[in-house]
Amino acid sequence: MAANWDTFTTAEPELARTVEERFGAFTHHILATLRKDGSPRTTGLEVRFLGGELWLGMMPDSLKALDLRRDPRFALQANPGEGTGMGGGDVRISGRAVEVDDPGTKAAYMKEVEPPEPFHLFRTELTEVVRTSVEDDKYLVVQVWKPGEPVRTLKRT
Repeated sequence: MAANWDTFTTAEPELARTVEERFGAFTHHILATLRKDGSPRTTGLEVRFLGGELWLGMMPDSLKALDLRRDPRFALQANPGEGTGMGGGDVRISGRAVEVDDPGTKAAYMKEVEPPEPFHLFRTELTEVVRTSVEDDKYLVVQVWKPGEPVRTLKRT
């Protein structure tokens, strides 16, 4: 089961706001895709939250775009920033990326983002959102959301 960004924000608005703030704190984040041989590839990427969707834009024929065309599974990690503070926690999103070729959709995206052309545009289908943080300097707190389920919170000392 997968869901778009709007479904996640409707189901869990507080966690969604925290996730967007973490991604908004920095421009570049880490995308993991799968190579032809099944091994992981990590690359830098900018993301956009627009119109109830989480979008991934990429240069033409970039290896990450070719990876996603072949196997749409991805993991995306917000840039943790400098030092060890990680204000807002560590945030990861997993799912599938669906390439969008529709000229109208790409034109609407370009009005907001102004990417270099040509470009690949992928709409995401989320399968999991995870936030890991430290509470009171002694508890590791892990929040896990999956489509159709409430957030599950695990706390460890």
